[in-house]
Amino acid sequence: MTQSGGPATSDALRALWNDFFAERGHTRVNSASLIPTHPSAPMFTNSGMMQFVPYFLDEEPVPYDPPRAVSVQKCVRAGGKHNDLDAIGRSPRHLSFFEMLGNFSFGDYFKSEAITWAWEFLSGTLGLDGERMWATVHTSDTEAEEIWRDAVGLPGERIQRLDEDNFWEMGPTGPCGPSSEVFWDYGPELGPDGGPANPEAEHRFVEIWNLVFTQYFRGPDGALSDLSARNVDTGAGLERILAVLAGSPSLYASDVLTALLEQAQAVTGVRLGSGELSDIGLRLLADHTRTATFLVSDGVVPSNEDRGYVLRRIIRRAVRFAYMLDVSGAVMEPMVRACVSAMGSAYPELVAGEDHVVDLIGREEQQFRRTLQRGSVLLDAELEGLDQGSSLDGQVAFVLHDTYGFPLEVTREMAELRGASVDIEGFEAAMAAQRERSRAAGGPSGVATD
Repeated sequence: MTQSGGPATSDALRALWNDFFAERGHTRVNSASLIPTHPSAPMFTNSGMMQFVPYFLDEEPVPYDPPRAVSVQKCVRAGGKHNDLDAIGRSPRHLSFFEMLGNFSFGDYFKSEAITWAWEFLSGTLGLDGERMWATVHTSDTEAEEIWRDAVGLPGERIQRLDEDNFWEMGPTGPCGPSSEVFWDYGPELGPDGGPANPEAEHRFVEIWNLVFTQYFRGPDGALSDLSARNVDTGAGLERILAVLAGSPSLYASDVLTALLEQAQAVTGVRLGSGELSDIGLRLLADHTRTATFLVSDGVVPSNEDRGYVLRRIIRRAVRFAYMLDVSGAVMEPMVRACVSAMGSAYPELVAGEDHVVDLIGREEQQFRRTLQRGSVLLDAELEGLDQGSSLDGQVAFVLHDTYGFPLEVTREMAELRGASVDIEGFEAAMAAQRERSRAAGGPSGVATD
């Protein structure tokens, strides 16, 4: 059981979410692919509303009667504007793959229902302590503030008005509107008081649900006009809610990530809590395995361009950290199979394509392990000779890249973990000199070693 008596598993929370909104007239919609199709979409599906963009933009008729939908959307933030990759492992609050719980209204209900249902689900269905929840609204949104205060009964001192943080826009022009966010207070042990508006308290007050009220259209001149049909787009982080239910500020407290962390410890022989670098590696291995598994399942193939490059980087980071934990053998197959076991009931496509995913990721691991073995001896020797805070010679980084196939980002990250930096200017100068030599000799103009 959890501290609140709420659901302890991802499967239970998904079911409660879907049932709650289905009982309120929402059509259950399956998760869309991680590869979005709309022309305005980012590299990967990174929110629940992505598959509904044609309805929000009035490009297609809404196929639901009433025009309401509920979904649990698989999401990836690993590239472009929304990129959490560099924080993975170092922080227990960042994930590259996550599940977004969403409820949507297309010209139907609006702020009153969205806000009161959010409160009912959190405090009623999940049994969360209402005394530990805060709400933020946009500075101009008196209506939302009044609903929180008068209809929900949230004390005024726990409703805060923010500016741009509580205004959502799809782009420079188009639909937009104010938002209202629900925050959970983890207590004074994790930061000062002052609510979500206090930038020094971001670890204490954590957003768990964002309610977006699309009621305006921003024209080319920047002016706002009222939309004829007002929409609701909400997103609640499944892993964040599970962490709250577990009484933990770590997203890795959710059941799926706990299972993947256990498998990571089994395949590496390293225990969580044995050291900072070890903990980073174990969390990263758990997170990146899940992301890579879902990306390959949805049709992404490792390559040197676009989505394929991001996937390749994710797989190689997982392999690299396992290697840094002194693991000599392959780790990805048991990790991928653990992911499929933990999430296959919710996403049956994982089960159907399990062997393909294992094979493709395994081949990428094998190829990169050879690269690591060739270059790590040189890099380790160079880093051992550096003082804390000093810089690795750019020429060494170039030799690792040119001779051993080490991408610069690999060298840079491994140096950072040892408290050193890389002389990027020196690396770029060596690369430029190599290209000049190649041109003078009539050869290719660049090196492709990634």
